[in-house]
Amino acid sequence: MDSTAKTSSRQWFKMPHTFVILFILVFVAAALTYTIPSGKFERVKDKVTGKSLLVTGSYHHVDPSPVSLIEIPKAIVHGLVASADVVFFIFIIGGAFQIISSTGTIEAVTSRVAKKFANKGRWVIPIFITLFSVGGFTMGMSTEVMVFVPIGIAVARALGFDALTGTAMISLGASCGFTAGILNPFNVGLAQAIAQVPMFSGAWLRVILLICLITVTSLYLIRYAGKVRKDPAKGHVYELEQSVSGEKVDFSKLPIMQLKHYLTIAAVIIGFGLEIWGVSKNGWWMEELGALFLTMGIVSGFCAGYGPSRIASEFVKGTSSITYGAFIIGIARGIMVVLEQGNVIDSIVNGLSILVGDLPSSVQVLGMYAFQNIMNVFITSGTGMAVTTMPIMTPLSDLLGVTRQTSVLAFQLGDGITNMILPTSSALMGSLAVSGITYQKWVKFFWPLMCMWLIIGAIFIIVANVIKYA
Repeated sequence: MDSTAKTSSRQWFKMPHTFVILFILVFVAAALTYTIPSGKFERVKDKVTGKSLLVTGSYHHVDPSPVSLIEIPKAIVHGLVASADVVFFIFIIGGAFQIISSTGTIEAVTSRVAKKFANKGRWVIPIFITLFSVGGFTMGMSTEVMVFVPIGIAVARALGFDALTGTAMISLGASCGFTAGILNPFNVGLAQAIAQVPMFSGAWLRVILLICLITVTSLYLIRYAGKVRKDPAKGHVYELEQSVSGEKVDFSKLPIMQLKHYLTIAAVIIGFGLEIWGVSKNGWWMEELGALFLTMGIVSGFCAGYGPSRIASEFVKGTSSITYGAFIIGIARGIMVVLEQGNVIDSIVNGLSILVGDLPSSVQVLGMYAFQNIMNVFITSGTGMAVTTMPIMTPLSDLLGVTRQTSVLAFQLGDGITNMILPTSSALMGSLAVSGITYQKWVKFFWPLMCMWLIIGAIFIIVANVIKYA
């Protein structure tokens, strides 16, 4: 086979675009309306929580109503319209975070940490991991971290470590935060909204999860970095290190903290403080939270000395960058619209409950956890996976006696843990492209840690189920 044929073969097996995968799932959903018997559960509204709950044992067959091919485009548009509140919430968050990001505050904080701890040896590793985890569990920082990888590499090399250490303490830090998702509106917030549980509730367990992830990741990376400093040839990227001339970080060229950065940090801290207070004490939902994030972004812009036009420009830039994720929400909602119109979604939930109903409860929740990890291979967008899987996992958890908060935990763990090994992850591949590290070298380094993360996730899922996490 010549090289042209090999190239064509590789292109043929390339993972399709997320939109393509979702459109395929819409067509699959339409096909299911012809093959799965239509049925429904009775639903009642819980007077205490306000949740819409399935009545166990109430499943019954109804007249079939298959969705035809010509109805599919309308179903997708219907999904976009039905998701308007979530879509515009995401747009506002994207615009607000872009304003905050454009102030240079993140770069300035990172630079200050780099200067202060550059000579602290291995302590720089947990410090950087913790720092970038904050971006992960608040703003959902993932792909954006590639901008900071060169700083991490330079600091790591200055300490006698390698590029892999520098890349890992940046990207894995953000991944730990994203997976824990304490205040992340893009994964946990959205999943909780779909599951009809108070947004950002149950944060105490996610804080413990974050501490565990940071601790295990730090120890793993410290051990690797120590081996590299003792014998550089034992590093996974020794050849890459041989090709560079021991680059040292030039602290004089890094941005310094200014008054505008301190004011921006204060605005963000106050904003998240108000968020926690509003959600926990006043039952704030997307409308109030959207208004809060919008205000936070505008105030941060003024703190940085921006005029109204600059703030508006940055806001539009942020909303533009989030368009991809917003449309994913709407298209994925189209899947559920088709299943609902065909009256088969309850049939699917009933079938899944029968399939796993006789298993021990710990195995049931681990099955939900495994399902979310598998789905992450195909739908790498956290928002996309939330609107695709949570409408099925929520009623299933009700039937199995698993709390909805636990089903959200299974989602967020499945959405986050494998992101750092999937070749379809833009966050991973972007960081590797910046660092010059090959994907094969990264997998060799990361897979033992990923196994540890998976075990930690399984333990937390079981514990959440045992304590009836709510």
